Order: sequence, then structure tokens, then C-alpha cells
Amino acid sequence: MKILVINGPNINLLGEREPELYGKQSYRDLLVLCENTCRDLGAICITFQSNHEGAIVDVIQQAAKDNVDAIVINAAAYSHTSIAILDALKAVKIKAVEVHITDPKTREEFRHIDYVGMACEKVVAGFGIDGYKQAIEYLVKG
Repeated sequence: MKILVINGPNINLLGEREPELYGKQSYRDLLVLCENTCRDLGAICITFQSNHEGAIVDVIQQAAKDNVDAIVINAAAYSHTSIAILDALKAVKIKAVEVHITDPKTREEFRHIDYVGMACEKVVAGFGIDGYKQAIEYLVKG
């Protein structure tokens, strides 16, 4: 099984950006967690991070051509604004799980809208970076 883990804007600043909200673990820690979880479950892990909406859309579209089996996506702020990412996920028809490090429903009202989650089979929110492990386990184990 090939799993694509997509991270949106500012996720590359984990551990530095608002650690009281997002924790002290780094982006590198997140990548290691995803890679180890996939390896332990016999899956291939591909990671991608961009601060640019179009690049995220491009990698989702490319995933279909690359025979990716599943997507874990944390579109970050784009979760609440990007119909383009929603449409890309719907277009490729690849099983997807969305991850939020925090729980958007407990934060500012504008974060309560979740366009990206509308195209995902499941949303994991509020578990820190461990939410990625939960998402990968869900996708691999069904």
C-alpha cells in the first residue's frame, strides 16, 4: 500500500509556531512518525509539504497517476478555505483521511468550516501529531 501524506501551510514550522497549540514536536518528528508507522504496517510512505495551494492540488492530481492507494492530508488553513483542494480530492477518488493537530471546533469560528474534510472518509482532530498515526492505521487496516 502506498500512502501519500500531504501537509499544508506552516506545518513545516511545527515546534516553532505556537507550541502551546501545536506542541513542541518538530516537522521532522512528524515525518519520522509517519514513516515509522507506515513501515511498521507494511506500507510505503510518501510525504509532501507546501505553503502553496496550487502545489497541493498538483500533488493530489499526480497521486492518481502514481497509483497512490490512500492520502492523509492536513491542509492546515486551507482546510477552511480551499474548494480547489476539495475538488482535487473528489476528482481523484483516492481514499483520504484528514488530520488536524488541534480540534478546529474548539477554536475560532472561521475554523469550523472544513471544506477538505468533505472529501475525506474520516477526520481525525485534536490528537496532536499522533492523529497522523491514527489516520495511517485507519487507512491500512480499513
